[in-house]
Amino acid sequence: MLDLRMLPDSWRRWPVTARDLPVALLIALASAVPALRHHGTQLGDLPARPFDALTAVVVALECLPLAVRRRRPALCLALVSLGFAIDQLRAYHTVAGTALAIALMSAGAHLGRRRRTSLVLASAAYVSLAVALDRLGSTEGVTGFATFYLLLALAWGIGAWLRQSRAAEAERRRHVAVTARAAERTRIASELHDVVTHHVTAMVVQAEAARYLTTAPDRLDTTLTAISDTGRRAITDLRHLLDLLNPDHSAEPRTPSVGELRALVEQTRQAGQPVEFTEEGTPAETTGGAELAAYRVVQEALTNALKYAHGSRTTVHVQHGEREITVEVSTDDAGSYAAAPGGSGRGLAGLRERAGLLGGEFSAGRRAGGGFVVRARIPTGSPS
Repeated sequence: MLDLRMLPDSWRRWPVTARDLPVALLIALASAVPALRHHGTQLGDLPARPFDALTAVVVALECLPLAVRRRRPALCLALVSLGFAIDQLRAYHTVAGTALAIALMSAGAHLGRRRRTSLVLASAAYVSLAVALDRLGSTEGVTGFATFYLLLALAWGIGAWLRQSRAAEAERRRHVAVTARAAERTRIASELHDVVTHHVTAMVVQAEAARYLTTAPDRLDTTLTAISDTGRRAITDLRHLLDLLNPDHSAEPRTPSVGELRALVEQTRQAGQPVEFTEEGTPAETTGGAELAAYRVVQEALTNALKYAHGSRTTVHVQHGEREITVEVSTDDAGSYAAAPGGSGRGLAGLRERAGLLGGEFSAGRRAGGGFVVRARIPTGSPS
């Protein structure tokens, strides 16, 4: 069975000439209806002439060029204007004369080059037609011809307005696309920063520790195993993240959740950081982007603890409420930035932006009595 919902899409796939042709044929057929004879445009008010063999040529000249009104607007306007002039000079007054307004509107909307030249030539042609009709005995007068000219100018103006509206919409869509691409690049950069920084920092710290364990084979083997496991997790996370950039990948990219925090904490412990982890409440059934945001907060905080306060006691507390997830990560000693493997500070800024997009709050800074604390409150249920 024919699906009517598919008709608009099928129609748009047709060539533009084929889509414009029905309008031309409809006006031409209307001109052949006996009841509509001499009921078309009557510029000059000359006595009507009976239809003859030339009438068919005039109707075709006025109507058929409308099939190319979007592809060749200048050619369409020239041919239709010629047919209209003959129509009025011969006093056929056919319905096909209405094609002039359509041709003018199409030229105003689709003519790209030499728009002013076309306006000047069309105006000159109209003046010539008005003079010729006046010499044939027209009773229209200057006022009548000027009024009709203003109506034709209005048709052109409507087309020009449509052209400007279409250009403004195209510019708006382009701006939206550019903004969306920039936001997506920022998001991917933030995800890459979170994944790469955490895993690489853990590997660097573990490798530094391994240098001093050459005399303890058992502990050295454990450390090297931890480095290997961290590298594998980094590769896995990067593969899932790069799926975002693959247009042929149909599956949803994997994103970590709060439920994986224990594995994250254990990985940090293997890197030599003493971490105490407590979790309260039950995760909500629908958390949207809150789970990922909470995971990234803990991940970034533990990464900074490894870099700036390696070996200091770190406490991770996650609380699941009915409408929000609360995260607090504190480190007893903030350490010295000079001893850190390096950092740009973009991680905390990215977390603050992520929490803000979800309608939450984020703070990070030194606490009274020493140490560093990261806090975040993230509402659940937001799909952002």
